[in-house]
Amino acid sequence: MFDIFDRPPADPTRFFLACSPWPMVLIVSFYLFFVLKLGRQFMAKRTPYDLRVVLKVYNLMQILYNGLVFFASICYLIAFRPHNLSCITMMPQDHPLKNIDRLLSYAYYINKYFDLLDTIFIVLRKSYKQISGLHLLHHLYMPITGYYVIRFNGYGGHLIVMGVLNLFVHVVMYSYYYISSQIPPAKRRIWWKEYITLLQMLQFVIIFAHNIWTLMQPRCEISRVLTYMVFFMSVAMFLMFTNFYTHAYILPKKKKKKQKKVAHD
Repeated sequence: MFDIFDRPPADPTRFFLACSPWPMVLIVSFYLFFVLKLGRQFMAKRTPYDLRVVLKVYNLMQILYNGLVFFASICYLIAFRPHNLSCITMMPQDHPLKNIDRLLSYAYYINKYFDLLDTIFIVLRKSYKQISGLHLLHHLYMPITGYYVIRFNGYGGHLIVMGVLNLFVHVVMYSYYYISSQIPPAKRRIWWKEYITLLQMLQFVIIFAHNIWTLMQPRCEISRVLTYMVFFMSVAMFLMFTNFYTHAYILPKKKKKKQKKVAHD
């Protein structure tokens, strides 16, 4: 069963944080320890830090980074047409476009570690209510699965669709974070905040549909383990985001409507 861990990497190219599991394990473990215990102890007798300048720079960098990788990915997919969308298999190691696949996939993967700063900043601002189970699960899931997908499947392939969609969602999401962090009162006026969650849910619907489309191709030589993993992930994430959307937007609206009705009566 554990022989799989003795296999050589699917791609021999060695990139930082992608050639050994231990740096990933250490970073994720420290992140979890800081968010759940160390950070809260550190902030216990301190006032929340004013991170508006830091968040301004961080959010702008995220917008630019995700936007650049998204734009580069779209240009690559349209200009070179390197993949059949119904069955995106791994390119051979000696394919002339393989290095582009590697670089774009690695650029997406490495940013999942920078995303962990979201929660660190939340702790330093003592906005603990923002750290939900969904928030933690999502931030832990991405670097962990990202490493193991690279380790056992290589760069690129079936997850390209998920990566491109996620990059676009992150551009929209960090644009909202940028505006709301700089002008706090605007948080209540940004009408598209609710639609960011709907966009995230739509993302998982498209990922699920693409996965089913791939599974329906009888001659598609994509790892069934990978497709089943994506299937489970897209369903689980959609359900969790739906639950969040219901409690954050639908139920409060119903409660407010009911209160107005009682007041008028």
